[in-house]
Amino acid sequence: MPHHIQMAASSAEYRDRRRTIEVQSALIKTTGIAQVTTIPVVVHVLYSNAAENVSDAQIDSQIRALNENFRKRNADVASVPAPFAPYAADAMIEFVLANRDPGGNPTSGITRTAINGSYPYDGRDDQATITLDSLIKEAGSGMSAWPASSYLNLWVCPIQGGLLGYAQFPGGNASTDGVVINVTAFGVGGSAVSPYDLGRTAVHEVGHWLNLLHIWGDDRGGCLHSDNVADTPNQANANTGAPRYPNVSCNNGPDGDMFMNFMDYTDDAVMTMFTRDQVARMTATLLGPRASLALSKGYVPADGMPAPSNLLRALGIPVLPAARVFDGVDWV
Repeated sequence: MPHHIQMAASSAEYRDRRRTIEVQSALIKTTGIAQVTTIPVVVHVLYSNAAENVSDAQIDSQIRALNENFRKRNADVASVPAPFAPYAADAMIEFVLANRDPGGNPTSGITRTAINGSYPYDGRDDQATITLDSLIKEAGSGMSAWPASSYLNLWVCPIQGGLLGYAQFPGGNASTDGVVINVTAFGVGGSAVSPYDLGRTAVHEVGHWLNLLHIWGDDRGGCLHSDNVADTPNQANANTGAPRYPNVSCNNGPDGDMFMNFMDYTDDAVMTMFTRDQVARMTATLLGPRASLALSKGYVPADGMPAPSNLLRALGIPVLPAARVFDGVDWV
């Protein structure tokens, strides 16, 4: 949110785009069955030593974590308390490493760039994340983004100061669009450090990239703001660590906070679900400000043949049984 606030404070154009996106998201209708949306991902590895140069296997583990959690295939979704379980939903979104770069050439979907030390972050500075962007997302000190219209840019790098990661909401500049994850909170194993070692920092941040807000509404305990999602209980503040159910705030008893939601701040082992209305909001984003991703050829190899995981979809055959999500739009 500090990143969003800083961008809003400096750009009237960004503020206007964000207002428009919120109006569009509120108008989406629940009229049918959605097909799976496949998003090509490019992982930009920025490293100053061998430990930070995360392996292909660790990158694969992060892509796997995104897919398991967005598709509601994570085994621990069974731990969601019974009152909240009916709201847990499959987002019908999958992620694949890019097979084709912006020039149409074959790629592994991974770039690797040596840097000089870690990136400094001081959360007391109002411009802290803007400064990070200028270092991480520019050639010379980091790596430039691939076209945001066709790829999810995911930077993994060493960041000082305890920041796990941050994302850019839809509506920002294409040159900085994407998600940044600290090397200590990326994927499973390797450089990832408990309790942020299940790849769910990226799940949370990609949720922001798809226009999800924090579940507590970012009002510092005021119980007045909203995440613009109807089926998440109002709660006072972020939950951290591993709360015990029920954890009541903002008069939301008897069930209390949905602290197991991916858009809270709990440990990786605790966050396990998106809700149906969060899925609706992400679907609105994929039909609105991020609609161009559906036309991306980033996952298609340079020889023109669809990647195996997308071959059936390219032929118009659903890969998995359809789930009731939201693909109707009523723009007003």
